[in-house]
Amino acid sequence: MTKCKEIIAYMESLQNEEQRGILMGFFKTGLGEYGYGDEFLGLKVPQTREVVKAVAKDIALDEVPELLMSKWHEVRLCGLLILVDKFERLATKRLANDEKAIRGRDEILMMYLKYAEQANNWDLVDLSVPKILGHWLLLPSDLGVRDYKLKVLDELAASMCLWKQRMSIVCTWKTSQMGDPSWCLRYAEIHLHHPHDLMHKAVGWMLREMGKRCSMDLLRDFLRQYAHEMPRTMLRYAIEKMSDAERKEWMSVDV
Repeated sequence: MTKCKEIIAYMESLQNEEQRGILMGFFKTGLGEYGYGDEFLGLKVPQTREVVKAVAKDIALDEVPELLMSKWHEVRLCGLLILVDKFERLATKRLANDEKAIRGRDEILMMYLKYAEQANNWDLVDLSVPKILGHWLLLPSDLGVRDYKLKVLDELAASMCLWKQRMSIVCTWKTSQMGDPSWCLRYAEIHLHHPHDLMHKAVGWMLREMGKRCSMDLLRDFLRQYAHEMPRTMLRYAIEKMSDAERKEWMSVDV
C-alpha cells in the first residue's frame, strides 16, 4: 500500500456522519450551489493538519496528486497542505536564493497549478494559495521573472473556473503581508465587476489586508476611484478596519 492510500484509509476511518452533514451544508453542496457534489468525511481542519504534520516530511512529491484527486474534500485539503508544508520548507530566508530550493519551489508551484481545479471550494483555496502561489510571486524562480508571474495570475483571473479566479486575488494576501501592494491592486481592479458574492468578499478582504499591511492611503486612493461602482459587499469588507465615521462616509457614496 502506498503512503497516500494509507493516508486516505486512515482519514476514512475518522469519518463522522454528524459533522459530515454540517460541513456539506456549510460549504453549499446542494443542487445549484457553488459546492454542488462535493463529498465530505466530516473531519475538522485540525484533524487534517495532524495528518499533514505526521506525513509531510516523508511523502514524496509525486505521490501527492493521488490525494489531490480524491473525491473527499478533506483528503484534497490534506494534499494541498502537504504542498504548503513542502513549499514553506524551501522558502526560508536561508534558502530563498538556493538553486536546489528554487527548483523545488517551482516544481511544487507547477503541481499546484496543474491541479488547481481540485481546490474547488473557498477553504481549499484560502488555506493554500497565499502560502504557495502568493509567496512564490516574491521569490526567485527559474520559470521567469515578474512578466511571467503576471501571466500566471492573469490566466487564473481570466479562467472560467471560479476557484482559479479566487486564487488570483487571494494569493495577494501574502504579497501584501510582505509589503508589496501592487498585486492586490491589479487583481482587485480586474475582478471589480465579478458577478459572484464569493469574489466580492475575497476582493474586499484582500483590499482590507492590503490597507492594513501596506498603506491605508493606497486603499483610500483605490476607493476614491472605484467605490461608486464596487459591489456593496466588496466595499463593506474593504473598509472593515476603518473608524465608524469613515465607514459610514464610504458606504454613503452613490452607486
